[in-house]
Amino acid sequence: MKIKKTGKEKRAGDIPLLICVFLMVGFGCLMIYSASSYVGQVQYGDKLFFVKKQLIGVAVGALAFLGVQFIPYQKLAKLKIAAVVVAVILLALVFVPGIGVTNYGATRWIGFGSFTLQPSEIAKYAFVIFAAAYFSKNYLKVKTFLGVLPVLLVGVIFCLLIIAEPNMSITMCVGLLMLAMIFLSGTNLKTFAIVLVPFIVAVPVLIILEPYRLQRLSAFIDPWASPKGDGYQLIQSLYALGNGGLFGVGLFNSTQKYRFLPFAESDFIMSVMGEELGFFGLAIFFLASGFIVFRGFKIASRCKDRFGFLLSAGITLVYGIQVVINALVVSGTIPPTGLPLPLISSGNTSLIITMASMGVLYCVSRTN
Repeated sequence: MKIKKTGKEKRAGDIPLLICVFLMVGFGCLMIYSASSYVGQVQYGDKLFFVKKQLIGVAVGALAFLGVQFIPYQKLAKLKIAAVVVAVILLALVFVPGIGVTNYGATRWIGFGSFTLQPSEIAKYAFVIFAAAYFSKNYLKVKTFLGVLPVLLVGVIFCLLIIAEPNMSITMCVGLLMLAMIFLSGTNLKTFAIVLVPFIVAVPVLIILEPYRLQRLSAFIDPWASPKGDGYQLIQSLYALGNGGLFGVGLFNSTQKYRFLPFAESDFIMSVMGEELGFFGLAIFFLASGFIVFRGFKIASRCKDRFGFLLSAGITLVYGIQVVINALVVSGTIPPTGLPLPLISSGNTSLIITMASMGVLYCVSRTN
């Protein structure tokens, strides 16, 4: 005898993903407080300064997560051109005097009064929507180079605009995302190789073209050659991780957060996590991150349509790629480059957009 499902059962989504995402967000707020309380007190007279800003992002991100549940994800396919146009306009506004905001020698934000936005965070997901929509509609063409060319062109345009900011880390994310989406489209190995070879060649060329990237590469190879210069941040990150050992020095007990480690609450928050929670604490974090990636790909594998599959896989890849690159940077495995740890680092644009994307992922799980 078959048991008829109720409407509530049919609407149930991937609850484990939902729980893990919001636990990550809560953990991020806790670590931001630990990493930024001293700087907040000294610089702004409020040790909760960064946490309060993050909580605003959490509230908006939660609303975004809930809001996308009322939009059938299939409708996003119709927005593929609009998503690209909006992303390109926002990325171009970065270079407009009076609108673009420059910090630490890079112009990566646009600002209107006290409001700031990082367009590259939006561009990553705009690319996912475009690639998923294009490949799902033109799946018979993906075996040829001309068939993947539109997605390749959009990805290259995004990369050029982002690298001009300059922002090497997000450029790498979009580039890797582009390769992954082309691979998942079902193209053959010959076409994928034609796309892959220029990408591999472009990486060293981009490094050579900018002197500051060569300096960072030199500092990465031997950070102790310039311990007070380009190698300083990596050295302090390694001190933090080494000081943490297996079990850490204890929550709130980091020493590197006392202005020894720059960007302790944002790009290098994983270093503080490693110092306070140790190797096993980071291992638990990576297991949780891996769980989100696993649930994301599981949702993608259960999709009944190509667009849902590629959209879910793309969103999951954005999260996974960022976590891996951030971990490689703070551990000195690849040259230092600014990239937030998704759902954890201080920064409202990244948090809100990531939570909204996880909302789309959950929406897909509810539908399928």
